[in-house]
Amino acid sequence: MPPAPYETSWTQHLTIDTIALVLHRTLFHPFIASLIPLSLRAQATPYSHPAFILASAYACLVAACHVLAAVNRRVAYGRPRCVDWEDEVVVITGGAGGLGRTLAQVWGMRGASVAVLDVREMDGEGMEMGMGVRWYACDVGDAGQVEEAKGRVEKDLGTPTILINNAGIVNGKPMLALSPTEIERNFRINLLSHFHTIRAFLPAMIRRKNGGTIVTVASILGRLGAANLADYTAAKAGLIAMHASLRAELEHLATSAPIEYIGAANVKTVLVAPGQLSTPLFAGVRTPSRFLGPVVESVELAREIVELVDEGMSGEISMPLYARWVQWLGVLPVGLQRVIRGLSGLDGAMRGFKPGEGKQS
Repeated sequence: MPPAPYETSWTQHLTIDTIALVLHRTLFHPFIASLIPLSLRAQATPYSHPAFILASAYACLVAACHVLAAVNRRVAYGRPRCVDWEDEVVVITGGAGGLGRTLAQVWGMRGASVAVLDVREMDGEGMEMGMGVRWYACDVGDAGQVEEAKGRVEKDLGTPTILINNAGIVNGKPMLALSPTEIERNFRINLLSHFHTIRAFLPAMIRRKNGGTIVTVASILGRLGAANLADYTAAKAGLIAMHASLRAELEHLATSAPIEYIGAANVKTVLVAPGQLSTPLFAGVRTPSRFLGPVVESVELAREIVELVDEGMSGEISMPLYARWVQWLGVLPVGLQRVIRGLSGLDGAMRGFKPGEGKQS
């Protein structure tokens, strides 16, 4: 007799990401790696013994990799800015549901000042997330509404210092089935809204000495493309390029701009490019492989974002594990790329999607 639909096996929680996390915190951790030669010495293993030499070399290699990673991060993103939650005001687009709602809940429970910009009104449960959480009706694809919302946020909460560009929609249709209205709305919400909010909130950040933080929520699909997602992936690819250009412009301002742009060096940028999220945006979509491409829980992704914002650092967040290495697919022979795409099931993942369910989030 087949199991009931709600019954699942414990093996569903065993993924390549879980294995990688365990290895990262054990064999690939400098402290654990250093214990191996120390344990051998505790057993009176001679220094010249091959086992001790190999263990010592491995420990040095692991430690060197961690040091180089830290140096690379500092060179790439500079010093962290000081995040003082008494002075920070968070703006989250699409914060009435999905990932944005989770982020609003986290910062709201901390008592932070949070402004949620969304066309959907937050329900009673959402409004109880924290005393500093407020909802502002705003279509972020409309530049005029964004400017109006900016004025209200500044009046109610103060000058925004952290911008989470999260709003998004999914049509989930073949390219030839998309109407001009659907295509236009896709780009307004998924791409142009980022330009509207950055143009509205960035000027105040670069004028303050302590700068601010801009988080761009894109998607790994922006690097891959996928069937039935031409409009969505094109917009997300645009976000990835926009993020790189924004970083370059901020670095230019920091080195050559007038004194009134003193905070440009302290405006941190975070690019979030996850795989499939467990949000209503992709309702009905089934991951081709639970082991190699597990669905990312919005709580897990929110934790990574919150941690990086709290640290005052720039960076890139890609989950699950394959999302960090997917760019290397582009250097492979085209024929091999086609085989890998076929085996992954990427282009058939949208078969279970029901058009109309991917509402703005």
